[in-house]
Amino acid sequence: MLTTKPSILPAKSAALYPSNLSIITDLRLKHALGPSSTVARRLRVFSTSSTMATTGGGGEILPNALRRRIYPCWGSGFFSLGIDVGTSRTGVAIGKGFAPRPLTVLDLRGEKLEQRLIQIAEQEEVDEFIIGLPKSYDGKETPQSNKVRSIAGRIAVKAAERGLRIYLQDEHGTTLEALDFMIERGLKRSARKVKVDAYSAMMVLDRYFSTSGSEAELVLPKQLDLQEKLKKGPLLPMINVGP
Repeated sequence: MLTTKPSILPAKSAALYPSNLSIITDLRLKHALGPSSTVARRLRVFSTSSTMATTGGGGEILPNALRRRIYPCWGSGFFSLGIDVGTSRTGVAIGKGFAPRPLTVLDLRGEKLEQRLIQIAEQEEVDEFIIGLPKSYDGKETPQSNKVRSIAGRIAVKAAERGLRIYLQDEHGTTLEALDFMIERGLKRSARKVKVDAYSAMMVLDRYFSTSGSEAELVLPKQLDLQEKLKKGPLLPMINVGP
């Protein structure tokens, strides 16, 4: 079931994407999540260089799903892009943590696919990619998992140049969830065949937000200058959510 829109708590001049991530201290995390929180304990990092997610100076690279839990008003910042990489097509979805929606299906491969995803991110005001990672029923990775990790690694370098982050999210079962979702809403078989990849990407995105990013793995480029760009993030607007 898809997540519902949470209530927005009043605040004044709330920066929805703090440029100095070090303000998210251990104390605040414990207060927001609890010292034994599953989210706090299970937040993991996947690095192509076996580097920690903290890129110096105490700045932590946190997924939007976790930021949203820390900052209840998070929702007016940039979007997250869900991606389901199939054997022949790639589904794309978009959302901010509530009511994610299918966006498009791409019949592209290699460099053209990677460039198109970056273009979509720029057009749709996205600051992170959530790429579905194939796994078997017992949680083990498959040959397709290696292909997806390779694609994610290449996109991560291009994305980091723009301060955009790449996360991997377990996608096991999302295709069946997508089909059930479309059937419940009366989509005809012909429409389901065309749109299933985009709806699968939507389910990947929904799972990511519903678990507060606890299963997300950050794909971190080896280059230190790119890691610094990730730490700073893209230039995001400051908004007022109170008088």
